[in-house]
Formats: sequence, structure tokens, C-alpha cells
Amino acid sequence: MADCVIRDWQGKEAGKAALDLKVAKESSATDLVHRAVLRQLAHARQGTASTLTRAEVAGGGRKPYKQKGTGRARQGSIRTPLRPGGGVVFGPKPRTYNLAMNRKERRLALRTALMSRVADIIVVEGFGADLDTPKTQAITAALARLGIEAGAKVLVILDNPSEVLRKSMRNLEKVKLIAADQLNVFDLLNASHLLVSKEALAKIQEVYGDD
Repeated sequence: MADCVIRDWQGKEAGKAALDLKVAKESSATDLVHRAVLRQLAHARQGTASTLTRAEVAGGGRKPYKQKGTGRARQGSIRTPLRPGGGVVFGPKPRTYNLAMNRKERRLALRTALMSRVADIIVVEGFGADLDTPKTQAITAALARLGIEAGAKVLVILDNPSEVLRKSMRNLEKVKLIAADQLNVFDLLNASHLLVSKEALAKIQEVYGDD
């Protein structure tokens, strides 16, 4: 169980909140989270790379020159892998990079990754609730008030992000917005700061705290 300080939109302390999630044993946590990250990165690969074998390359139907008498090595096709423009030996073909990991392991890895970042979590009450129109400058000013240095990687976790907030953050290269029920291990570990709304914290406890 971890206690998080809640701050308001102006960066002032406005109370405390608790986050209590079951995590993996210390002896297996590193391996579990590592496998979860590898799985996520592997699933992001398209696996569409494809080369042509000598059977698939166009041309090469006739023998380029006679078998004997030329002094050269015998050749049966100009599409042999030994010649330019020929087929590729053991080249890549479309495939899937998916790695298996059962649901309980995935959820345990996510909870473990999140709880390992408790020190970097900033809980904000009513994040961006006063914004009526998209305004990137208001978001950058709020991040500064919350003590987040410029250029730092920030993962903003909201319960139900509005279109105004989405548009306000989409121009910020280092800021990523994600819904509370769509967390993933890589983003949790890749960010320097986790900015979580008070409502999102309750949603996280509800969605991921049932195991």
C-alpha cells in the first residue's frame, strides 16, 4: 500500500490518497516485468518483411550459356542467389512475433510496474477541468507548477480524457495521454513522471485491484 499526495490544478497540496495493488514477489518481479515488456514490444512489430526466393524471382527460365566450353562455372539460371538480382537464401518472410503470456501474469506485471513507480506519481484533483478550449500552453504551465521539468517524459493518466485535453496535449512530444483502464507496462516504465488524476487513481484501484 502506498500513500500519494493529492495536488490541485495550481500545484498546492489538497489531501492524500491510497493505492493498494497486489505485486509480484521480489524474487520474480524483475523477470515478470521484463517478459511483459518484451511481449508488448514484440506485439508492436508488424512482421511484414518479405524477400523472394529463387523460385519466386521473375525470369531465369533459360540457361544463361552452354554447360561446357566457356571456361566459366556452370550456371542453370540467372536468378541463382549467387548472382545480382537473384533470389535470397533464408531471407525474412511474413511472420508473427507474438509471445505468449497468460492474463494473470500480464495483470500482475502491470501492477508491479505501477507500484514500482509510486515515488514518481503526481496525483492531481480536477486535472484540466477548467479548460473549455484546447490550449497547450495551459498544460505546460500546469506541468511546471507541479514541479515537472521541461522536456521530461510525462505519462498523463485520466479516467475519461476529454477531446479538449487530447487536443491540448497532442502537440507535446514528451507528453503522452492514456486512459486509466488502458495502462501498459512499457509506458509506465518509460515515463519520467506519472501524472494521475484523482478520478483515474480510483479507476485504477477498481480495475486492477480485484486480483
